[in-house]
Formats: sequence, C-alpha cells, structure tokens
Amino acid sequence: MNQNKAMLTVQQALDFLLEGARPVTDAETVSTIDANGRVLAQAQVSQLDVPPMDNTQMDGYAVRAADCASGSARLSVAQRIPAGHVGEALQRGTAARIFTGAMIPEGADAVVMQELCEFEKTSEGDKVTIRHTPRSGEWIRRRGEDIRSGSVILPAGTRLRSQELGLAASVGLASMPVIRRLRVAVFFTGDELAMPGEPLKPGAIYNSNRFTLRALLENLGCDITDYGIVPDTLEATRETLRNAAARHDVIVTSGGVSVGEEDHIKPAVEAEGRINMWQIAVKPGKPLAFGEVNRPDAETPAYFLGLPGNPVSSFVTFLLFVRPFLLRLQGVQDVQPKRIPMRADFSWAKADKRNEFLRARINESGGLELFPNQGSGVLTSTVWADGLIDNPPGQTIAAGDTVNFIPFNALLY
Repeated sequence: MNQNKAMLTVQQALDFLLEGARPVTDAETVSTIDANGRVLAQAQVSQLDVPPMDNTQMDGYAVRAADCASGSARLSVAQRIPAGHVGEALQRGTAARIFTGAMIPEGADAVVMQELCEFEKTSEGDKVTIRHTPRSGEWIRRRGEDIRSGSVILPAGTRLRSQELGLAASVGLASMPVIRRLRVAVFFTGDELAMPGEPLKPGAIYNSNRFTLRALLENLGCDITDYGIVPDTLEATRETLRNAAARHDVIVTSGGVSVGEEDHIKPAVEAEGRINMWQIAVKPGKPLAFGEVNRPDAETPAYFLGLPGNPVSSFVTFLLFVRPFLLRLQGVQDVQPKRIPMRADFSWAKADKRNEFLRARINESGGLELFPNQGSGVLTSTVWADGLIDNPPGQTIAAGDTVNFIPFNALLY
C-alpha cells in the first residue's frame, strides 16, 4: 500500500468498513430470558392484542359514566375485581371496586380514581359517592391499544436490550431466533508487555489493552479467544494469524501497526492475506489497519482489525470503528451513535488537521468540561470522561461554542 496516499477521513474509513462487512446469517433459537444483547435473525410478530382486554389504569371504581353525571352520584358497590379476576356485568346504579390491571366488567365505560371517591359501609350494603363527572373511557386501557395481533413488534436486525426483551415477553414469546455469536480472536504484540500480578521488569508496562478490549468485545456478545501476548517477531505474528483465522470470523489485535522495524502486524497480515485500509485522519488512533487473513479451508477470509498500542488510541478506535463493524456483521443496520449538540465550557485553541475525539464530561451546569491532558496514553481520561467530543479537522473551540458530543453510554454496549 502506498504510504504517501492521503489518509481517509473518519467517515470514509467507517463507510469502507461497513461496505466490506458480510453479515453473519447463521441463526440459533434462544430463550427470551437469555437473549439480552443478541441480534434478531427474523422479525417477531405478535399473536395477540396487548392489552388482551380492556383494563383499568389505576385503582378506583368502574362505573357507567351516565350514572355519574351529577358529580356526586351515590352508588352501590356491587362487586370487587382484583387484577387477574373477571367480574360480572355491571348493573345500572352500581359500581365495582377495581384494582390496577383488572379487566373492565361488561357494562362499565369509565374508571374513577379512588381519590375522587368516598366509600362507606351502611346497613343497606357498601356505598360509594363519586365526587367527579367521568367521561366515557376515562382511565381505561383499551384492548390492542399498545399492540395489535399480527403486527411486527421487533424487526430483524434488532439488538435486544432490556426493553425489547420485556416487549417480547409481553406478547408471550418464550424464545426467539438470533444471529449466532461472532467468533473473535484477540492478541497483543509488544515484548514490553506484562500481565498484572507479574513483576514489572525495567522498560516493561502492564497490558491494559487486553482488559479493555476483552470487556468491549464481551459487551457486544462475542465469543472470544484470547491468544495473549505474542512475541515481537514476524514469524510468531504470522503463525498466530493463521491459527486465529482458521476458527474465527474476526481477528482484533493491539499494537505493532505503525511502520517501525519492530512493528510486525502489517507485513504479517500482508503475507497471510491483505491490508485493505491503513492510516486514518483521526486523533487519537491514526494507525488503524483493516484487512483480511486467508483461510485455506473456508470460502471467505477472516476479517482483521489492527488497533494502535496506545491505550486511549486503542479504546477510541474500537468505539469508532470496530464496534460499528462488529454490529454490522451481526445484522444491525443503525450502528452509528447519535451526536448530541452541547455547550463547550472550555477553550481549545490548537486545531489539528485530523478529526479529534476529545475526552470530556458533563458539568453541573449542563456544559462540557475537557480533561486537561488529551494524550493518547492517558487512560485516566477515559474513566473521568462521560464521552467524546467529535471535533472536525482544523476546528478550534471557544467557550460557549456548540460541539457534538457522543456519550459513552451510546458506545460501550
């Protein structure tokens, strides 16, 4: 690849990645209660109305609205209807004590909340005075008001969250077809890397990226094989790529993607497959590699994504590029997080020719504060921050300017 070729913009790089994604089509059926984070393989259709019957939205009294036109009607309490029970037909001049979620009895056309009613026991039986003039339909949830039988409640490609699982359960779906989990291999290059718990030799650093990237992949529901720290040699890197490609959809690495003599990822991938994209006009994270590693026994190669070794660069490029790519492989179409316009409560005078992603957090006045050190090795900034400011190339920021903010809660899950 021509190293002098102009770097891709962030959007160009993302478009290139997404256009090259071949979504996985293999599906499996899982219990709805175990489907959190999975992606639907087929649209889900409700086989019933929700709610399945007219029911009350609150505790009170079911009445005929015409019986309460005076605003102080005194009615006999003829029955009591808890949720899950079916009452008798409501006779004129009577009311039914009813509780939230209970089925509206035949003949009733309104519910009056209990705060507007006065109950009393008399020698003639239980009575209630309705201090209200209800309209027909008041505080009643109609059958099918939320969902109609035969309607699509969840389209294919939906990534299932808590609310989607609740919706599926509300129409009785005990299981759902989902895309199988992506099989992702990860490994890390650098003779300087050590694992927490090991003594730190002179010149060594702890491998924080292993923990960050594994957790990010787990958040996306991937099946992960961790090959650990690979020796800084071309031969070892090529061997690991071959082993990883044989059994995985995607290979993700960290480190070794620059152009130094000890950076072996790029030549190793080129020897075992090809590099399709390399170097992006993004800060942090310029040396991001995307390619493919051949699999002799498969029709298609394994995807390769090589992330920078600096911890913030690795973290940010995963969120911006790897996350949407993996979601697209799972069949999700809307993979780009929303950017929220917010007020900058800081100044940023040093414009960069690259698209910058600045770590910032929301302050008590609703504006954004900037972490003072935006270096690509300052991992504390990712813990301190609430998200990233998407700052275009050549753009300075003055206090009071509106900037585009991507919260981490839209990127991490």
